[in-house]
Amino acid sequence: MRFDSVYLAGLGTYLPPVVTAEHAVAQDWYDRSDLETSGMAAVMVAGDLPAPEMAARAAGVALARAGHDPADFGALLHSDSFHQGPDGWSAPHYVLKNTLNRPITALEVRQGCLGMIAGLELAAHRLIADPAKDAVLLTAADNFSTPMVDRWRASRMFLLADGAAAAVVSRRGGIARVLAVGSVSDPSMEELHRGGEELFPPGITVGRGLNFEERSDHWRTLWAQGIAPPMGHFGDCVAEAADRTLAEAGTSMDKIVKVCHTAFARGALAGMFLDPLGIDADRSMWEFTRTVGHAGAGDLFIQLEHLWTTGAVTTGDQILLIGSAPGMEAGCAVVEITAPYEPDGEE
Repeated sequence: MRFDSVYLAGLGTYLPPVVTAEHAVAQDWYDRSDLETSGMAAVMVAGDLPAPEMAARAAGVALARAGHDPADFGALLHSDSFHQGPDGWSAPHYVLKNTLNRPITALEVRQGCLGMIAGLELAAHRLIADPAKDAVLLTAADNFSTPMVDRWRASRMFLLADGAAAAVVSRRGGIARVLAVGSVSDPSMEELHRGGEELFPPGITVGRGLNFEERSDHWRTLWAQGIAPPMGHFGDCVAEAADRTLAEAGTSMDKIVKVCHTAFARGALAGMFLDPLGIDADRSMWEFTRTVGHAGAGDLFIQLEHLWTTGAVTTGDQILLIGSAPGMEAGCAVVEITAPYEPDGEE
């Protein structure tokens, strides 16, 4: 969907310290062969810092850069891909209390690693539908430092990272204009991420951890028995989502300066994103993402904030943000930088 007056007024992140892949190998957390195949260098690890607290810290940076008053906001949309705190409790309202502290709605967007793209589209729709408020706050955070997750071996496609991102979506202007947002799903592949697990009781309630490799092994075993898994190529969803959204934005791939993407390891990144998009690693964020890991729902906006604050992009540059979510779904946004980063006054 094309938008004519939707902007990113502020961006912020909270990036924990990193643990190097070499250190993980030395500790026997990570296999040397997997390191060499993946190309990963390091991953962010937050220890016991709660994900919603990281989200609030990232939001504080975005809000300071945006220049909006708390009264301007009509909603807060918080994204995540892992558990945030106690069951029956609201992480979005914790973030709201520790940021805007206003009596507005606070929602959780459970769209996996596409959470902030889905939130961006929802925020844009809300601003169009409700002219009484000029801004929506987006946040995303995950912390995988729990006994139920082995970040180094949960998947060979990525290394799970902790971290947070935030964005202020505004109708008034800002650092980037949102030209279009869109997504494409292929629900026939839904079962790929389920991997034979029963729907009830949920795995976490019976002590089952998050392990994508075990689910992949389920399909490998069936394949060896002559039973084909749900077939499809996720790259087709990526290509279609990008082509459609670029057309709606009135631009094309050759005008895109950089592509922010799900922070996959080298092989998965090429097969699921770079090849379908027809780009090489130079236009990707690989050299950055290999040093921080896959931070769940925050990936794309962590990368966008990095591009902006390091001066790697400037006024007039167009950037494609494209990611993936279980389902399977690909979603993307096209943004155009409207103001350079000015660090004056920031700590």
